[in-house]
Order: sequence, then structure tokens, then C-alpha cells
Amino acid sequence: MVNADNLLKWYDAQAREMPWRVPPAQAKAGKRPDPYHIWLSEVMLQQTTVAAVHKYFLAFTTRWPDVHALARAKDSAVMGEWAGLGYYARARNLLKCARIVSKNMDGRFPDTEDALRTLPGIGPYTAAAIAAIAFQRQATVVDANVERVMARIHAICDPLPDCKQTLRDLAEALTPRHRAGDYAQAVMDLGATLCGKKPACDACPWQHGCVAFSNGTAAELPKKRAKPAKPHRQGIAYFACRADGAILLETRPQKGLLGGMLCLPCSAWQAEAPIENPPLKATWQALNTPVNHVFTHFHLALTVHVTNVAQNAKPLRGEFVTRVDPDALPSVMRKIYQLGISAIHDSKGRN
Repeated sequence: MVNADNLLKWYDAQAREMPWRVPPAQAKAGKRPDPYHIWLSEVMLQQTTVAAVHKYFLAFTTRWPDVHALARAKDSAVMGEWAGLGYYARARNLLKCARIVSKNMDGRFPDTEDALRTLPGIGPYTAAAIAAIAFQRQATVVDANVERVMARIHAICDPLPDCKQTLRDLAEALTPRHRAGDYAQAVMDLGATLCGKKPACDACPWQHGCVAFSNGTAAELPKKRAKPAKPHRQGIAYFACRADGAILLETRPQKGLLGGMLCLPCSAWQAEAPIENPPLKATWQALNTPVNHVFTHFHLALTVHVTNVAQNAKPLRGEFVTRVDPDALPSVMRKIYQLGISAIHDSKGRN
């Protein structure tokens, strides 16, 4: 039978362990999760896997244990801690939201979907997840995992995203009043584990009653429309190393990709041949190996130009940083950094 009770029984025994999650036994005993933890984890989990988020969540909650601490943080510190998670607008909205909740709401997150959606960076899914998990509201939480489960148990053959509303309606019909937070996490766990891309139907608590299992089409669902090919862009990245080992970095504009992040200087990223825009006057050497990176909406190829400059070199933009932590740079910038630093070391070795 496909019902909440069957799924919750499975969840009680098979719930995944996550640092922001209250285990089902403790939840049934009355322990409630920290809304700050649920909000933070759900923002991090947007377009990102649980495995990738785990270490970031622990780092954030160690450094900023509550919403007031996060609200007081410097933008650069938060963006640096976020580096590598991608989708940097999330980090900017994270800070905006924390400051509103800290200043205007005495550190207390709203407990309804409508009120949560008024906050920066919180859309329908995130609002529903916080309302259900943190506040036990009967909210329908629908992510890609839940869509997969609904498409299979009802054998919905229309492709995504065309059938999104249908899948949401089906998910809402199954959402119970009791144990709302556990149920929301249970159905997401089911989609992430047994009902993943390669379904393990024999162990599924909803096997009996699943239409796709009965007709043998589970692995084919949900169907998706073909995605258009991603366009390609190109540009130039500049790696300048000063005599004392300092590296030239600049802060990107607040709006746009990697907004507000400390990065290596670049030319514009465009479809046609890039226009050189070096950040200082120097003799630049173009490396033969490009840096390739895939963003959500396009492929990027960067030619890396490197140079060694004197101690008194004055950049046209940006500033030299003496201690650069590559892990604090966005992933595309880490690639440039590693290539550039290797080229600088090689040139010094030859000299």
C-alpha cells in the first residue's frame, strides 16, 4: 500500500544520518530540530548533493552557531566559506536573510510557508521544507527525488517539467498531518536511495501499489524533455605573482556569476574571441593548457596568462594578496590558481 504509515515505518528504521537532522526516534520523543540548522541546510542543498553539503554545514555552524552570529559575519568571510558550493547568489541571500531574521524577528524564523517565502532566498520548496521539518506544518515538500517517486508510483509518463504540477498534486494528496517533518524527509530519502536512478524496488516500502513497478517501467520514469545544448564562452584569466609570492586578486561585481567573490582577474566571458584586459602592465605568457569549466547554463574555456612582477608593481585593478587559500576560491578559480602557480614554479626552476 502506498500511504504515509508504510513509508514512516521504513523511515524509522532506515533514515539517513545528517548533521542537521533529528533522528526519527528522538523526533517521536518530542525533540525538535533547530530552525536555523534546517534553513541553512536547505539553502545549501539547493542544486547540491547531501554529500557535498555535509562539510560546509559543519564549517558554517562551527564558525557561526546561530543566526545572530551569521548576521554579524563579514560578507567576504561568508563568501569565502561558501567557495566551492557554487550558485553564489545563495550565499548572498543567506546573509540578507540572516540579517533580517536577526534584526527584525529577534532571531526566530517564521513558522508558515507564506511568511517564510517573504525572506530572501526562500522559494516554494525551501519554505515548505522548513515549515514541515522545523515546525511540523502539513506542507508538501517536492524536490527532484519526490518527483521521481510520484512519477513512478502513479506511472506518470508525461515528461518533466510539463508534469510538475501533476506530481505536486499527487504528492500533496499523500502528505499526512501527523509527523509532517519526518514524512517530508522520508519521501526525499526514499527518492534518494531505493527509488534513485536505478530503482531497488524489492526493498521499497511502497512496492505494492506502485504502478510503475507492476508494469515494469520504473527505471524509465520520470521522463524528461531533451535539454538544449549549452553554449560555449571563452575568456582570458590572469595570474600575476609578485616577487614576494603575493598573487593578484580582485573582487568581482556583486551582480552576475561569482558576484562579490575574491577571484583571479579575467577578461569578459563571451561567445566570440576574448578581448585582452590585463590587470597590470607586464610581460604576459599564455599557457598552452586552457582551463575548462561547466556552469549551469554554459561551458567556459579560459586561456591562462601568467607573469612574474617586481615588488613595486602597481595593478590597474585588484590587489596583491600575500597568503592565498586556494580552497577559499570558487572552483573555476582554483583551477586557474593551480595551473598558474605550477607555471610560475616551473619558470623559477628553469631560471
